[in-house]
Amino acid sequence: MQLTNITPPIALSPLDGRYHSQTAPLVEFLSEPALNHERIVVEIEWMIMLANGYGEHRGQSLIDGVRPLSDAEISYLHAIPKDFGSEGIARHAAYEAQTHHDVKAVEYYIDDKLDEGIERLGRDTELPHLKTLVHFACTSEDINNLSIARCVKHAVEQVWLPGVRQVNDYLCDKAEEFKDLPMLALTHGQPATPTTLGKELAVFAYRLNRQLDHIEHQEYLGKINGATGTFGAHTVACPDVDWLKVSRVFVTERMGLTWNPLTTQIESHDWQAELYGAISHTNRILHNLSVDMWMYISRGVFAQVPVKGATGSSTMPHKVNPIRFENAEANLELSCALLDTLASTLVESRWQRDLTDSTTQRNIGSALGYSLLAINNLLAGLKSVHPNEQAMQEELDENWEVLGEPIQTAMRAQELAGRPGMGRPYEKVKELMRGHSISKKDIERFIDDLDFDEATAARLKALTPATYIGQAGMLAEFDRR
Repeated sequence: MQLTNITPPIALSPLDGRYHSQTAPLVEFLSEPALNHERIVVEIEWMIMLANGYGEHRGQSLIDGVRPLSDAEISYLHAIPKDFGSEGIARHAAYEAQTHHDVKAVEYYIDDKLDEGIERLGRDTELPHLKTLVHFACTSEDINNLSIARCVKHAVEQVWLPGVRQVNDYLCDKAEEFKDLPMLALTHGQPATPTTLGKELAVFAYRLNRQLDHIEHQEYLGKINGATGTFGAHTVACPDVDWLKVSRVFVTERMGLTWNPLTTQIESHDWQAELYGAISHTNRILHNLSVDMWMYISRGVFAQVPVKGATGSSTMPHKVNPIRFENAEANLELSCALLDTLASTLVESRWQRDLTDSTTQRNIGSALGYSLLAINNLLAGLKSVHPNEQAMQEELDENWEVLGEPIQTAMRAQELAGRPGMGRPYEKVKELMRGHSISKKDIERFIDDLDFDEATAARLKALTPATYIGQAGMLAEFDRR
C-alpha cells in the first residue's frame, strides 16, 4: 500500500491534517482558492470601474468604445466571484494546467463567465464582447498584490486578531480576579519581593495590548500601475485618463487598501514586513506566557484540572501533563520562524521584479496557521488551570528573607532622616539574611535591636511575605483593554 494512492489525499502538513479543525477558518482567506477568489474580485472590480467610471465620472466609461454596464450586468459580474465554488476551482485549475500561469487562468475563467452571461442576461448583453476589458493594462502583480493584501487583511482582522483578543481578555479578567492574591516572585530563579498573581497576568495583558494596537492600525498597501509602476501602457492607450487618480480611487475605495503610488512591478511589501514583525513579536509574548505557565504548574502555583478520560502519561497514571502550553510553545516557534523569514525576504526584489516573493507569500497561511493553533491551545490551557492558593501561601511562609528588602530600605530612610544606628543598612541585613533560614521571630528580633521610630517599627513588624505586595493590586487594575 502507498499512502499517496489513498483518496481523499492525505495531508502532508499537520495544519491541514491533524489540526485542520482548528486552522480551517484561515482557509477562507489564505488558501489557494481564496487567493483566486480575490483575484477574480480584483479583475471584476477593475473591469466595472473602467466601464462605468467613478466619482464625477460615474456612468461614463473611461475607455472609448465601451458602453457603461447596466445594473443587471454589474450584478451578474459581482456574482462571478461569489459563485466561485468547487466547479469554479476545478475549471480554474484546468486553465492553469494549460497555461502554467495562475493569473492568466483567472482571466480565461472570467472570459468563460462573460460568454455564459448570455444565458442569464439575454443576447442583448455586451458582456461577451468585453473580454478585452478583462486585465486591461494590468500586469499580473497588479492583481496579485491587491488580492494578497485583501486576503491577509481579512485573515488577520477576522480570524487571527479575534483569537489573540480572547487570550488578552481572559488574562484581563483573571488579572482582576487575582489582583490581591499574593505570590512569591522569583528573580534569577531565587526568592524575591512578593507580587500578586493578578499583577503578573496583567503584565502580559499590557504587553499584548500594545502589540494588538499596532496590528489593529496596520496599513495594507496596494498598487495598480502596470509593468514597472509607470502607467506606461495606460498612458499610451488612453492618454486623456487621469490614471494616477483612477489607481488611487480603485485601491482605496474599491479595494479598501492604502494606495502605494511609487513601486516597481511589485508592491514593495514593506507593510507585510511591518505586520509580520508585529505578529511575530506578539507570538513571542505568548511564548513567554506559555513557558511561564508551564513553570508555574511545575512549581505548584497553578493546578491543572484533569480531563475525564484523558491520559496524562502512557506509563505514569498520576500525571497531568501541561501539553496545551507545550503545544503552544512549539507552534509559536514555528510561526515565528516563518514570519521572520517573510518579513526579512519580502522587502527585497532584484531590480524591478523577481518571483521569489510569489513562492514566499504562499506560506503566509502556514505562518498564521501555526500561530492560530498556538493561540487556541494557550487559551485552552489557561482555562484548564486554577491557582493553588495553599501551595502559594506555603511558598511565601518558607521565605521570610524576602522582607530584607523593605527593612534595609526603611533603614536607609531612617538614616537620611537623621536616626542614629542605621548606618550600613544593606550590609547589616545581608549578614542576617543571606545563607540562613529566616523566621518571623528572627525578623522581629532584628527590628527590635535597631532604633526605629515607633511607627516604622510597627509597620515593619506587621509585614509578612504575603502582605509585602506594595501596590501590585492596584497595578493589576491598570487600564489594559
